[in-house]
Amino acid sequence: MRRCVDDLLAEARAALVRLDPNQALDAQRRGAVLVDVRSEDQLRTHGCIPGAIHVPRNVLEWRADPDCAHHDPRIADLDRHLILVCEHGFQSSLAAANLQHLGFSRATDLDGGFEAWQLAGLPVEAWERPARDCGI
Repeated sequence: MRRCVDDLLAEARAALVRLDPNQALDAQRRGAVLVDVRSEDQLRTHGCIPGAIHVPRNVLEWRADPDCAHHDPRIADLDRHLILVCEHGFQSSLAAANLQHLGFSRATDLDGGFEAWQLAGLPVEAWERPARDCGI
């Protein structure tokens, strides 16, 4: 039976404890890692959340999976509380559900995304592209 994207989104969100911007900030202060999956164009245009780690959506699962040769040690810990951030809070829900399938039981997302963070008046800074390796 075919499902539409709204079905996938509802299924993903049913498994998440989504956080509003102030809850996400509080969780970050207590050690949670904010993972920004937005594009570099969005980061350049709108800025980023201080302390958030940028992991492009198209490589997220490879960077998160601790068994992958291309994992990022800043996020590749199955016990880590990961809060995914996208522009509006849609792709981050689907991505967080994927991470839960990989074993990240504390993966969730920011309800309303970066846009909600900005509207809440929370800190935003200019984004500078870091030097990276060219692995997956």
